[in-house]
Amino acid sequence: MEDMRGNNTVLLVGTAAGEALFSHASRERRFYTLPLAVRRLSGTEDRLNLLLDEGFLRERALFPGLRLGVKGELRSFNNRSGRGSRLVLSVFARELWDAPGEDVNEVFLTGSLCKAPTLRRTPMGREICDLLLAVNRRYGRADYLPCIAWGRAAEEAGGWAVGQSLSLRGRLQSRKYTKLLPEGSQERVAYEVSVVEFV
Repeated sequence: MEDMRGNNTVLLVGTAAGEALFSHASRERRFYTLPLAVRRLSGTEDRLNLLLDEGFLRERALFPGLRLGVKGELRSFNNRSGRGSRLVLSVFARELWDAPGEDVNEVFLTGSLCKAPTLRRTPMGREICDLLLAVNRRYGRADYLPCIAWGRAAEEAGGWAVGQSLSLRGRLQSRKYTKLLPEGSQERVAYEVSVVEFV
């Protein structure tokens, strides 16, 4: 793995899976989202959201099928619109480049547990632990990032207390699920960091 210093670093290589669409404006800058498809070793594809400053769009044409590398930070946004997932995760791009070759999905985070871990078992009997990690940004803000650990790592994490500081290496993944609402069911996408190891 590349040297990934800092408390929040993401390194991805994948394929642009759509057009860059306007997201929002902040401090007189415009930001765009671009879906990036990153294939796992199993062949399953994670579709991850990149958040790009308008400057990246002036530097290059971004179109579906383009192979891209990105280095940035994992950001969270609390969606209060009532539509879609409540917690939206995206990769805020700091660097972007043309990247032929193998897909890459690496995340390094350092933060504190802000919610008690939930240790449970899958129907197949495998241990799994849900964690919510608060990772500080510069300027006094924090991102709240859902993480999931498996097996022995899950057992270890299940005994930790709120406020525990930890560092981890993992991968950002997406998964579809069905949300049951009064007006019917709705398909949504959840994002989480799958822990490879605590470091």
